[in-house]
Amino acid sequence: MSKKKKRLKNHRRNEITKGIFNVLESNTRQSFNYKQIASKIGITDTEGRNLLIKRLGQLTEKKRIQQPERGRYKALSKGNVVEGKIEITGRGNAYVVSDKLEEDVFIPINRVNRAFHGDTVEVYVYPKTRSKKLEGEVKGIVERKKSSFVGIVDMQKTFAFVRPTDSRMYTDIFIPREEIGKAKDGDKVLVEIYRWEENEDSPRGKITEILGKPGEHHTEIHAILAEYGLPYTFPLEVEHYAKKLDTRIQESEIRKRKDMRDVLTFTIDPRDAKDFDDALSFRELEGAKYEIGIHIADVSHYVQPDTILEDEAFERATSVYLVDRVVPMLPEVLSNQACSLRPNEEKYTFSAIFQMDANAKVVKEWYGKTVINSNERFAYEEAQHIIETGSNKIPENISIREGEYAVGDEVVFAVKTLDKLAKKMRSRRMQSGAITFDKVEVKFNLDKDNEPESVYFKEAKDANKLIEEFMLLANRKVAEFIGKRTPVHTFVYRVHDEPDEEKLIALNGIVSRFGHKISFQSRKSISASLNKLLEDVKGQREQNLVDTLAIRSMSKAIYTTENIGHYGLAFDYYTHFTSPIRRYPDVMVHRLLQHYLDGGKSPKPEPFEEHCKHASNMENLAAQAERDSVKYMQIKFMQNHQGEEFKGVISGVTEWGIYVEIIENKCEGMVRIRDLKDDYYTFDERQYALIGERSGKVLQLGDEVIVSVKDTDLVRRHLDFSLIRALD
Repeated sequence: MSKKKKRLKNHRRNEITKGIFNVLESNTRQSFNYKQIASKIGITDTEGRNLLIKRLGQLTEKKRIQQPERGRYKALSKGNVVEGKIEITGRGNAYVVSDKLEEDVFIPINRVNRAFHGDTVEVYVYPKTRSKKLEGEVKGIVERKKSSFVGIVDMQKTFAFVRPTDSRMYTDIFIPREEIGKAKDGDKVLVEIYRWEENEDSPRGKITEILGKPGEHHTEIHAILAEYGLPYTFPLEVEHYAKKLDTRIQESEIRKRKDMRDVLTFTIDPRDAKDFDDALSFRELEGAKYEIGIHIADVSHYVQPDTILEDEAFERATSVYLVDRVVPMLPEVLSNQACSLRPNEEKYTFSAIFQMDANAKVVKEWYGKTVINSNERFAYEEAQHIIETGSNKIPENISIREGEYAVGDEVVFAVKTLDKLAKKMRSRRMQSGAITFDKVEVKFNLDKDNEPESVYFKEAKDANKLIEEFMLLANRKVAEFIGKRTPVHTFVYRVHDEPDEEKLIALNGIVSRFGHKISFQSRKSISASLNKLLEDVKGQREQNLVDTLAIRSMSKAIYTTENIGHYGLAFDYYTHFTSPIRRYPDVMVHRLLQHYLDGGKSPKPEPFEEHCKHASNMENLAAQAERDSVKYMQIKFMQNHQGEEFKGVISGVTEWGIYVEIIENKCEGMVRIRDLKDDYYTFDERQYALIGERSGKVLQLGDEVIVSVKDTDLVRRHLDFSLIRALD
């Protein structure tokens, strides 16, 4: 028998094996004879029937199926059916990820069986054959991740179809005439799927919102939010409720609080910030000590339980920071006004006040409700100027006021002292094993029509790190204050598990090609070598690649009532206390902290744990939407550079092409494998490379290349490059 015939026979044998298990596992209580099985899997030829009979005998002999009576076959049990989440690729195939399996299960598109990306499914896992990967078939949908999808209307005479813009959505959606509403052909819409009958090729849906014309800026931004189920306006009743709140500062309320209005206080935020939810106060004490207050907007004073404002804040769980706007968690009357710690305005705050010595050690702490009056509002650039120069004059080119202005010497002393203390705290964190990710953040200068004029990179300097360290201090100390109590008190923690060792080993394999390595001797050595790696790649061609892969090797930080510490920060206790304007978990933390300060007993953890899961999920959706908005703006920016050549780095390699990130602007696009005409390339998963079969040419992760813009698709957020040449 020729090799080709043998290969074909083995392939058919494997297909018959899968078919047998498919039939038997689909009907675990029933037994079948070979004719019934042949009919169900479409075998009509003599050779196929003989292979089927032979395979049934072999599987019975190996005890992989049972024969309850002569000539009839039955599944052993439901042991090969597991539950997991399905992830569908843009090419139509899928993988199911399950905690019960050590590897992902590959699902061909014809066995997805109407599951959508992100659904929780039951999957039958075929017994492993000679193929390297597990394969399976979706047997049932346990829970849909979502039922609403964004797409383009394709109008027919008496009905319409909506073509989803998400490439992972493999079917269009049928819209009956009565469910079209006012949508027109070509509109970008949000559609809700309400039924998918067995005999129907497409699910049925109803158009619930018309987003606008594809390609228009506001249409595309609203579409990003809609894809993740994130709102972009507040219900009228919520706006009305918020506007009716009494936001005046009352003398009766001040008497219940520690009065900090006469203490030097200031905020340091981005130039364009509108919500200032944290402020620092500074007072020099005797004996080379300092009193430092971290003052946080007292959102819980206004957002009360069992109100529509509370319900809305909980549902949103987070503000969403898109490339051109902020979608706030709270209505503007609170987020930008009543709760925003604006200069020269009295505000209610919840504070963590520390006495610290010259070595940045906390010698005394206090937590409670306060009232403050911020003296100054600084942009990061202004605070950075004070740190670098020690001057009290803020020059016009960085001033957020009208022209140059001066601050008092006591402000300069406070900023300089806080910077020194912050650097000592940061140094101790690093020595304890904290990992620092100073990943470059891409920003855009937009014109009045939200068109991108240029790209710039946001860099964290000393002023940013000053604020970061004192926020970390407050978050850590609040968590310790409650977390160290006995018996255990219910609390909301921000936790971060240890990194995935397999991903770290894979990362080590990649970075070793650039002359770097990770030490696996101990937890501390891993952290130290990761920090060294991140420092060593700064300014190198592989920097963004290494930064991205290092972040991916880390576990995701989540909210929970079960404290396991924060690996990345090297803290045993950590929470989120400092941003209640934009994060709902901080509101929960404020309420619990005040409850315990008032002598309250520990409540049951279950409701808080459910809230934590919801907040973690919403945070993840918001992060995805933020990334999509940056990607959208990058494509919009590159539309004006069609045909131009750019130097880039290969940032990803897949079986269908290479991803290239342009060095000068961080825009990432794809060179499709079908567009590489100089050779026939195959994907080498071990080397993260495409290899030319004839020439042996290698296109590998981290290689520098020259590309030009081939195609930009704003609607689907795709950016395609043409490869001009690889650089040595």
